Amino acid sequence: MFAVLKTGGKQYKVQAGDVLRVEKLAADAGETIQFDNVLMIGGDAPVIGAPLVDGAAVKAEVIDQIKGDKVINFVKRRRKHSSKRTVGHRQKLTLVRITEILASGATKSAPAAKAKAAPAAAPAASGSDDLSQITGVGPAAVKKLEAAGLTTFAQIAALSEDDIAGIDAIKIKPEWVEQAKELAQG
Repeated sequence: MFAVLKTGGKQYKVQAGDVLRVEKLAADAGETIQFDNVLMIGGDAPVIGAPLVDGAAVKAEVIDQIKGDKVINFVKRRRKHSSKRTVGHRQKLTLVRITEILASGATKSAPAAKAKAAPAAAPAASGSDDLSQITGVGPAAVKKLEAAGLTTFAQIAALSEDDIAGIDAIKIKPEWVEQAKELAQG
């Protein structure tokens, strides 16, 4: 069984046990990583993605962080009194060993799953409302409101003028209180 995966802007045909040199990945030696961008699974029953194969992944173990071979760019201009220039470059690479190819049932890798699940899961888990639904309240304002102990629309709607003046962490606007009243009612 083989797979065609995409990483670092390049495509690689891999099998279990293969060792690859790919563009630098943010992982240390010994870590297990998962490539979710699988374009094709080959073997007895080949599956071609459109553009990716759903639920497929390739798991690999990071062997080492290395540098590629030196590439020299030499420029010489003809004629008398012309110039020469030599520039070298070594690309940073990650050496990985393919451990297994998952044709289906692969879970999304941790960074992608956290990025998508965090905004929706945080308010539901703590029993609070999504305060960013109030116009003008962004992620920074949500953190300041939570630091002040305000996590629900009902708490913001119940604030009086004296309460608003007593909160030093953030300047609460009167229109936020009105919108919180509407959102608390449903």
